[in-house]
Amino acid sequence: MSPSYRDYAKMIDHSLLVPTMTEADLESGCKLAVAYDVASVCIMPYYLRRCTELLEGSTVLPSTTIGFPHGAHRTDTKRFEAERAIEDGAQELDMVVNISQVLSEKWDYVERDIAAVIDLAHAAGRKVKVIFENCYLQDQHKIRLCEICTNLRADWVKTSTGYGSGGATIEDLRLMLEHVGPGVQVKAAGGVRDFATLKKIREMGVSRCGASRTQAMLEEARRELGLPPIASADSAAAPSGY
Repeated sequence: MSPSYRDYAKMIDHSLLVPTMTEADLESGCKLAVAYDVASVCIMPYYLRRCTELLEGSTVLPSTTIGFPHGAHRTDTKRFEAERAIEDGAQELDMVVNISQVLSEKWDYVERDIAAVIDLAHAAGRKVKVIFENCYLQDQHKIRLCEICTNLRADWVKTSTGYGSGGATIEDLRLMLEHVGPGVQVKAAGGVRDFATLKKIREMGVSRCGASRTQAMLEEARRELGLPPIASADSAAAPSGY
């Protein structure tokens, strides 16, 4: 059976992470996410509690970032961020690996750093997406991270923050899909800006996509599927990122 509109909408984590976004932008972005019934809103941590309130009663999950965007926070800081995010209602956490330690191939440190957030989140019934920032890594780093995340039972591995020098590529998505174990999904972030690309990565096996062009992509999906536009949705600013 062909995918439905909801199948595509539930791939999208609507990104509200651009630091220049105002409260009005964040409010309208949450309302847009509800109107289009996406998977989640990934919002700046300081506005997460309000986001949780705005999404109450919908099927859209509140989510936020940990160690964003460079991953260089101390592990205990990442753990504290995760604790506060859970208190504020986050159902999913997008954490950045320590890129410096990955490039230094200090794999014990990298594994402990990731485990600190995953263990805490899973104990609270929450899910974790581990962000690699592939634009700075070699294939051997990406493969090793996939192995570590599989061992730690991460829920997703994710290509990028959307704020590095590059985002998701088809080659990286294919590599990650090939090297994660059972139960670990793959999320694309950065570079998926139209419905054609969203369809392509879904066909590959990618289950989530970070996006700021949510409205444009899903209106394109609705046109292609013969559905009317969602005229009542507020338009949220989406300057750069994702």
